[in-house]
Parts: sequence; C-alpha cells; structure tokens
Amino acid sequence: MGNDVRALRQDEWDEWYDNLIRAFGGVPESDEERALWRELIDPRRCVGVWDGEACVGTAGAFAFRLTVPGGAAVPAAGVTMVSVAATHRRRGVLTSMMRRQLDDVRSWGEPLAVLTASEPAIYGRFGYGTATFHVNAEIDTTRVRLSVPPGTDEVRLRYARPGDVLDACEALYARLVPRRPGMLVRGPGWERLGVLDPESDRGGASPQQCVVAEREGEVVGYARFRVKPDWEPTGPDGMVVVQDVEALDPAAHAALWRFLCDIDLTSKVFARGRPLDEGWQHLVSDIRRCSLRTRDSLHVRLVDVGAALQARTYQAPVDVVLAVEDAFCPWNEGRWRLTGDPKGASCARTGDAPDLALSVRELGSAYLGGVTLEALAAAGRVRELRQSALAEASLAFASTVAPWLPHGF
Repeated sequence: MGNDVRALRQDEWDEWYDNLIRAFGGVPESDEERALWRELIDPRRCVGVWDGEACVGTAGAFAFRLTVPGGAAVPAAGVTMVSVAATHRRRGVLTSMMRRQLDDVRSWGEPLAVLTASEPAIYGRFGYGTATFHVNAEIDTTRVRLSVPPGTDEVRLRYARPGDVLDACEALYARLVPRRPGMLVRGPGWERLGVLDPESDRGGASPQQCVVAEREGEVVGYARFRVKPDWEPTGPDGMVVVQDVEALDPAAHAALWRFLCDIDLTSKVFARGRPLDEGWQHLVSDIRRCSLRTRDSLHVRLVDVGAALQARTYQAPVDVVLAVEDAFCPWNEGRWRLTGDPKGASCARTGDAPDLALSVRELGSAYLGGVTLEALAAAGRVRELRQSALAEASLAFASTVAPWLPHGF
C-alpha cells in the first residue's frame, strides 16, 4: 500500500500531533502548550502522510511575516512540526511532504519558506540555506564586570508578573521588529508563547521572573529569566537563566544586563539564542569569561526568487545577473537580473549573460545579509562569471545589523 500525502483534517489533529511528539522522543507537553500550538497553527496549512490508517509523517507551515533588509515584513511560511515515523524512514516520506509543502507555499503567494532545523544536514537538498546564527553564552559574573554607557542609572527597573506586563512588552517587541532582519512579526496569540512556563522546562530553576525597564513612565525594555539556586561548600553558586532581553536603547539594554549579572546568590548568567552583535558583548570586562558559542538558527528558502529578491533593499547599488539552479523548484531555474539600492529593487527574468552562478540554497543563506556571497564563493558555492561582480553583489546583499531569529517555532 502506498503512502497518501494530503492536507490535514480538523478531526485528525490529535493523532497527527501525537505522532509528532513521539518522533521527538515521546515526552508529552503540558495541556497548555498543546492547546496553544493547536490554536496557533492552521490545520489547512498542515500535511500528513498516511500509510493506511496510520499517520507516518507530519509537516506544518505558520503564516509569518519576516523582517528583511530594509525593514519590510515579507510573507513567509514558517515550516514546523516536521517528523517521520521511525518505522518509515528512507522511504521518501520527507521528500513527498517537502514537495507538497513548497507547492502549497507557492500557491499561497508566499515568496519565502523558513525553518529551524533539528538536524541542519537535512534541509539543504530541498533548497534551504543557513541564513542566521545566534550566540549562547555563560558569563562568569564573579570575574566579569560591565562598563555601562551614560544614562544607564536613569533607567528604573522593577519586578512585574510576566502576564501583567505582557501587553507592554509585546508593544515594545513590535517596535524592534523592523530594526533587524530575521525577526518575526508576531500575530495574535504568539505573545503567550513567551510567558508559557511549564515546570518541565525549568530544569530545577524558579518559575519565570520578569523585570521591566522604564524611563519617565515609559517601558523601554524588559527581561524574562529564571534563577537556578545552587550551593558549593564555599558559598552560593546559582545561575541566572535568561529567556528574553529586549530594549529600545543602549542605556536600557545596559541596565537590564547589569541587573542580570548582579543578582544575589548567583555566579553566572546563561543566555541562549542571542544576536551575534548584541551590545552587552562590548560592555563586559572579559569576553573570554563569557564562553561564547555560535550555532545555526534560521534556514531560508526562496520559493519565488524574483519576488523574494525584489522584496528587500540592498545597502549598495547593484546590477547583477544571477544564474540560479533549483532542481527541487524548477520554476526558479534560469537567469534573473537584480537591480537594487537602499531605496528598493527589481528582479526579473533575463536572457543576458550571467554575472554570478549559484543555487537557490546559496541565495537563501545570503538573503538576510548575515552570510556573505564572498564567503560562499570561498567555499566554492558561488562562481563569479564577470570580474568584480562578486564583490559588488556581496557588499549589496550584506546587512549592517546581524540578522536574528528571536524565538523558535
């Protein structure tokens, strides 16, 4: 009996989701988490693979808007909840779902598909390129001090229950979204994801805590975190586990990080998934004592090359013909002339001689400006066909701010 790939019916959700949970280890989520994910994703944007009456594959796609260089919020399918039953590996189940999903995304008129990968080696063959990275840090606060900018002491900090200040924090987040490529415009319901606090996620730490930064009565930043107490024979050795830190300006940013690094009975701050170029790295007295580690984050796939390249701006003028390879989505194959600058861009098919040759995967990596075309060329992934075209295009595609995905999905 062959596998049946089809859109999910509403009455199939529980079985579909149970198969997803099993594929990721079988540890059940809380009822609150399960209910929120069911509310956030549209079953009509989900597909399942069925072997007879058994669900053996799952995949979904949130309807996102993603900030791109220039500040525009571009429709993007947030690929999520992808799994294949262990009994059905190496049978083409994942390929069949990716085929159906990208066809659907194209029909929805969304020029981009994005995902975070449980295993980064999986998605390159479907045209996804690694486009953003983040930093994990463990700051030794017994050895590290922060040198803060003027105005930091004018910022007032206060504790608040996370739910009580959720609207104010979400409004601040919305103001930050256009500033950095890779950030997601959060639709209704997504704000609740940041304050979900199941005990199973705490790892022995406290319930979620929140501190709000204010200036003249206006919220200018916030931090969400947990404290994990610990004691050694020599004294307290607790850890501050950072979940979110957002701020509108350098003084508020510094005030929040200084607070996190100075909580009583703690000796370290652990922060996961922070921007590569976040300001606190230039406030600390000893960056080596912060144990920075980088990791891939958002993977980007251009579903419609012309529309995607036209949707962003370019930091320097560029006029380049791209010879694009895309075997999985052949409608993107061929030559595209991209003309752009900081004010806007156009991208259309052309018969002109190509200047650069690359696959759609490399375009995905370079799209948000965090991975340069020069670096990809050094790896043999981009070929220069016209002298100086590579340097011109690499400069134009780059972003002055490191792209960053603020949370998973």
